[in-house]
Amino acid sequence: MNANSIEIIPDEQIHLLDELQNLLEQQIGYARHGNVNEIEALSKKANSLVEKIARSGILESSEFKNQREQLRKLYQDLCLALTTQQAENAKELSQVRKGKKTIATYGGNI
Repeated sequence: MNANSIEIIPDEQIHLLDELQNLLEQQIGYARHGNVNEIEALSKKANSLVEKIARSGILESSEFKNQREQLRKLYQDLCLALTTQQAENAKELSQVRKGKKTIATYGGNI
């Protein structure tokens, strides 16, 4: 460990990683259902956990290779779910704008 690392007991290390995995899974679920407020609330907790994990150097250990890969996959899944939700939102917004434009056009002709 380096000078910036903090010492965390093994059970706490596993707990931190499990908690982060759980938060990422929840965020993915919320992203797939378009619940941005919940994603944002959980992201604050996740960021705090990520900081603790990074400072402790847990994931640098070879014994946590599987967890590191699982967390990486979950993060990628979250990014994909958020990107998909963003595309859906952009499509809906475009449809609303077209609808408003149509109403404005027809409203001006009456």
